[in-house]
Amino acid sequence: MVDESLSVVTPTLRRPAEIVELLENLSEQTLLPREVIIVDGAPEGEDETERAVKNPGRKFPFAVRYFRRSGGTAVQRNFGIDRAGGRFIALIDDDVRLEKDFFLEMFKVFSGDETKRIGGLAGYRTNQHFRSEDAARWRLYKRLKLLKTFEPGRYDFSTGYPINNNMQPPFAGTRPVDFMTTACAVWRREVFDDGLRFDRFFSDYGVLEDAHFSLRAGKKWKLMQCGDARCEELSSPNGRLNRRRIGYKCVVNYYYVFRDVAAPLSFLQKFRFWRFQAFEFIRVGSSALRRRRPGDLEDALGRLEGIFAVMRGLTEK
Repeated sequence: MVDESLSVVTPTLRRPAEIVELLENLSEQTLLPREVIIVDGAPEGEDETERAVKNPGRKFPFAVRYFRRSGGTAVQRNFGIDRAGGRFIALIDDDVRLEKDFFLEMFKVFSGDETKRIGGLAGYRTNQHFRSEDAARWRLYKRLKLLKTFEPGRYDFSTGYPINNNMQPPFAGTRPVDFMTTACAVWRREVFDDGLRFDRFFSDYGVLEDAHFSLRAGKKWKLMQCGDARCEELSSPNGRLNRRRIGYKCVVNYYYVFRDVAAPLSFLQKFRFWRFQAFEFIRVGSSALRRRRPGDLEDALGRLEGIFAVMRGLTEK
């Protein structure tokens, strides 16, 4: 059954095989979208994804609309959102595979929301769950009391750190969250009609752009996670940045979000943010020296560059 109220927006970059697999996966939904909008960040001349999407031999039970737009996933999502015609807009990453009832379970929740207070629903990624007690760094966070909360999906407004949603065990029904992933989420059109968009600060490979967007949306709307809307995130390596750039963004982007959603920051908030960042730099740097892994060294160097960037004011709007 096609639901004319649902549009899907997917940014992509150099992942033609993943895009085809996603379209095939979406074709198996018990509740089909009216359209899937693919926003390709590849430059002119790189036509693999366009050819894959427009292959006349492939037919799908919904409209597939292909566009090119560079600038990173934040820019691409905004571009797709502006062209979506549905009353609900699903943001689905190209390496996510939904269970057949994913959209059906989402719409059960929205249908039961008679006051229309729920602005966004995130799905549950079944293959990403981990227990905090099994992760060494999360054990250290708790032992050193670096964070004020450890509830998955909550944002620590005292430190500027989002608590990893993947620590949430499987569950049924819904639960409230402060922020949502863009990998597998459905939003009411009204959230975007208010003028809210992904911040263009988050260029190229996005780090925390989803948390920033949903934290701002959460000032007006209720945000929930639906444990019955399940999927898998395959985490394709294609098109990703190197560890040095990601390490840089794990400082600069985190500070940008913290200052924007929790301003004005107190001295204690800044102290807790930088204490946490110092711990992360030492943790990653120690791992680089102990294990002699090039990726860890790149990560540590990127974090150091990020610290200097914030000190130079590069996160100022």
